[in-house]
Amino acid sequence: MKDQVLIKSNKYGITIYFDSDSSFEELLEVVKKKFQSASRFFAHAKMAVEYEGRSFTEDEERQLTREIESAANIEILCIIEKNTVTEQVHKKMLDESLEAIHEKDGQFYKGTLRGRQVLESEQSIVIIGDIEEGATVASKGNVIVTGTIYGTVIAGASGRRDAVIAALRMQPKKLRIGEVKVKPVIGGSYSWAKLS
Repeated sequence: MKDQVLIKSNKYGITIYFDSDSSFEELLEVVKKKFQSASRFFAHAKMAVEYEGRSFTEDEERQLTREIESAANIEILCIIEKNTVTEQVHKKMLDESLEAIHEKDGQFYKGTLRGRQVLESEQSIVIIGDIEEGATVASKGNVIVTGTIYGTVIAGASGRRDAVIAALRMQPKKLRIGEVKVKPVIGGSYSWAKLS
């Protein structure tokens, strides 16, 4: 049986693919369960959401948005309308919002880190993309990745033992919190690593 709801990362946040044959009520229930199980991964994130696979009325979009925000404890900055004249306006507004968030709360990196790239941060960092094999991220705080970790990630680089590494998927070369090597744990629709 195919998934009724699939969540994937994109440059601006997440894209949610909906099964066109399921009823709206069924999709609303599946969305609630999926986002509740991933709430620790999203951890008060602010992002854009894109809905694909089927059309919704304005009221249905509002219901979906409220359900996602409530279930995952996130703030949806905007809903990106695919292939419309407003898509570029939404993306421009989101770029400006992410810049403002960056100044207040930590660092955002938009894009995939490729082999041999090294990204270091004095604060927690959210990476909107993947970390490819050979790439390294080192943060004094937490590291949150909206894609897949294939490379090396170090959180709590200043010795913080309460730091967390989280991603939608993990197949890492190496994960470390402070000086301690850790292994990923799969939970629901995301993976994480922390010291016990």
